[in-house]
Amino acid sequence: MFSIIIPTFNNLDYLKLCIKSIRQNSKYTHQIIPHVNIGEDGTCDFLRGENIDFTFTKYNSGICEGMNRASKKSKFKYILYSHDDFYFCPNWDEVLKNEVDTIGHNNFYLSGVMMNNGPIRFNAGSDIKNFDENKVLNEYQNYNHYDFQGSTWAPHLLHRDLWDKVGGFSEEFFPGTGSDPDLNMKLWQEGVRVFKGLNNCKVYHFGSIVTRKYKNHPTIITESGSKGGKIFLLKWGITIKFFKKFYLRSDQKYDGPLNKPVKNLNFFTKLMLCKLNYIYLKLINNFKK
Repeated sequence: MFSIIIPTFNNLDYLKLCIKSIRQNSKYTHQIIPHVNIGEDGTCDFLRGENIDFTFTKYNSGICEGMNRASKKSKFKYILYSHDDFYFCPNWDEVLKNEVDTIGHNNFYLSGVMMNNGPIRFNAGSDIKNFDENKVLNEYQNYNHYDFQGSTWAPHLLHRDLWDKVGGFSEEFFPGTGSDPDLNMKLWQEGVRVFKGLNNCKVYHFGSIVTRKYKNHPTIITESGSKGGKIFLLKWGITIKFFKKFYLRSDQKYDGPLNKPVKNLNFFTKLMLCKLNYIYLKLINNFKK
């Protein structure tokens, strides 16, 4: 059904739980393709033992390169991007599959909803040691958001042809910050107008496990702070915030495919601020990627 790509970086216990949840809580059979960054914790041996396809780099390639490498092994026509610290709730894939069938074409970008570290506040444990799986399985349906415009970025689903057409993730956003809205902008440029988050496709998200682990590490970079936003601004001429507000209408209740942004006074005022920020970065700050 789906080719599920999971970039992972020395995070084996969480990856095991993620894979377990996919196998246990999915209605359909999926291809799981992790990309292993460094893998000093035995990740590669575990995946070989489970006969799971994966790609590997001896260095931290970040999310973008890892996703692009792993996607080349995809066997199904739909690619789903997952974090390695997700726990997929029951029937997540049936919800996505039904939505794809309803849409009836391939120009879409669908995402699920994150619980705990995301729009739905639901606490079943802050880490894997105190994770209450039974609480998630028994109560996840009682906590809801709504179907919304835009995206929570991951988990996200799109057709492989569309992924290939826009070149996947843009690797200049290493290690990953800003790459999701950049992908959305590339899809927008290709005419995609269905950007929809589905309330009933839920994942429990522990949240930035690897980023916290390597925070302030002298050589390993897992978070680029504001750099991704600056790269996006120089590439597209607008900020991520502007794109989400006026183009994707992020977090508003879903009411159908998007249209071109409404160009009113607020639009032009915020656009002018984007241009001033662009000039500052380009000419005064001399920001380099």
